[in-house]
Amino acid sequence: MAASSFFVAVVGAVVVALAAAEAATVEHTFVVHEMNATHLCNTTKIYVVNGQLPGPTVDVAEGDTVVVHVVNKLPHGLTIHWHGVRQIRSCWADGAGFVTECPIPPGRRHTYRFNVTGQVGTLWWHAHITCLRATINGAFIIRPRDGNYPFPTPAKDLPVIIGEWWQLDLIELDKRMLDGNFDDNPLSATINGKLGDLSNCSGTVEESFVLDVVRGQTYLLRLINTALFSEYYYRVAGHTFTVVGADGNYLTPYKTDMLTIAPGETIDVLMVADAPPGYYHMMALANQPPLPDLQIPVFTSRGLIRYAGAGADNNGLPVPMPVMPHQHNTMPSYYFRKNLTALALPERHRVPMHVDERLFVTLGLGSICRGTNKTCQRRRGPETIVVATMNNVSFHHHNTTSLLERYYDGTSEGLYTEDFPDRPPRPYNYTNRELIPPGPLEEVLEPTFKATKLRRFKYNTSVEIVFQSTTLLQSDSNPMHLHGYDVFVLAQGLGNFNPKVDVSSFNYHNPQLRNTVQVPRGGWAAIRFVTDNPGMWYLHCHFEFHIIMGMATAFIVEDGPTPETSLPPPPPEFKRCAANGFSQP
Repeated sequence: MAASSFFVAVVGAVVVALAAAEAATVEHTFVVHEMNATHLCNTTKIYVVNGQLPGPTVDVAEGDTVVVHVVNKLPHGLTIHWHGVRQIRSCWADGAGFVTECPIPPGRRHTYRFNVTGQVGTLWWHAHITCLRATINGAFIIRPRDGNYPFPTPAKDLPVIIGEWWQLDLIELDKRMLDGNFDDNPLSATINGKLGDLSNCSGTVEESFVLDVVRGQTYLLRLINTALFSEYYYRVAGHTFTVVGADGNYLTPYKTDMLTIAPGETIDVLMVADAPPGYYHMMALANQPPLPDLQIPVFTSRGLIRYAGAGADNNGLPVPMPVMPHQHNTMPSYYFRKNLTALALPERHRVPMHVDERLFVTLGLGSICRGTNKTCQRRRGPETIVVATMNNVSFHHHNTTSLLERYYDGTSEGLYTEDFPDRPPRPYNYTNRELIPPGPLEEVLEPTFKATKLRRFKYNTSVEIVFQSTTLLQSDSNPMHLHGYDVFVLAQGLGNFNPKVDVSSFNYHNPQLRNTVQVPRGGWAAIRFVTDNPGMWYLHCHFEFHIIMGMATAFIVEDGPTPETSLPPPPPEFKRCAANGFSQP
């Protein structure tokens, strides 16, 4: 490759490369619009980017600058979040609706510009307003600048995006959930936008994602879970995987025949095509807690591995199916993550050994009175609404202004407070399953209020958080995503966290670095990170119903002592809320 400047055309993007070994500027245009799609005997209006489901892949090298022009042709506003991108000193481009910016209004456009220095692997992008991320999403791949991986170079790599097919309009779905109606469910799982051949009105290869392989070659599968509701198991009949990365960070190679991936997570795996030539099914299956938790249908999607030379229709032979766990068995998820450790790199894996601030955060449900009613009986009839909480606080999402903008301008008085609690109001047996169905004990423990409570940290603070999943009204796991940071996952466990015992299990040598941490059902996860990225950073569960119900907060990280450790002013392309037609509360 010549060292002089050159231009390389890629699908959906223009890469302006300065020199072979130098960083480039990768430029995309995302046109967001409605279109019709027919599945399950029905034609449904969906929301997509550039006519694609999933959307276009952003494919860059470490150190590149990314510029994305978003043209909103929807009748509603939206933002685009670059999930897992650290956004060092570029919090303005994070794309968290009403947290870092107000939505792009219908008929308007907005430009996101940011750098991807210091990250390699698979991330993703998605809409961050209402439930639109179910279809407005795509892969975000960061390749090593020198082209070298710490594992054998694959013959091919590709995204495998697990999602859900909703027949209900996604804007209507959001309205129903905001009103406390959580009875709606997707009709199917999807793999790369395909429902598979198990669904009604399907039954053909055209409805399935098909991966063509050559025997003896190695493939890098970049799995992404974009689903609103569920964690998924993933298997390919007759094949095994070597896990090599997650959330844009390398992992110590780990061999397994089944993967577990929660909403918001990415997993990179090598798969060798070493089976006898033929057809083999891949399967994605949603898991969920057993009774007495609220039950939802079984969501699956089936794809196909097709070997070169296998013959038409597998020469009439039956296509092997992978054996999947029971949908209510959530233990494989727990053990899968317990086996993952980081491929420790000295420049990245310096776990802070001191802790400046500790938080113990319980994750559960509660209830509040509707509207101005202050005397309702909780969990009793239509006068109440169920909410999700962190330390018994349900986050109030503003819808007319940006928290970051008001913080930066110094005009946040009355908008939020900075007293997000360090711990729940009272200790109890957090994983007592008798708390799942409403009853006298649950009513004592779940009293909740709705507020915009944030937490402020000084620059370069070492923070430890123990997330504790509870069984208050449910026993779901909780995939917790922190914008703007990778965090060290020191340990996870089942039951109640016991600081006198469980700290001894903390991994300080090679813990995973993740941006989304799956807190196990009926268990806990401990993380640690240093606040080295100033700005306003959203923290939330990545189950969409939990976000809407209020399982969220935001962290303010103050500026450091130098311009290089401080948040710069909004860039020229940033549009303030007033410019987008939003009035200040």
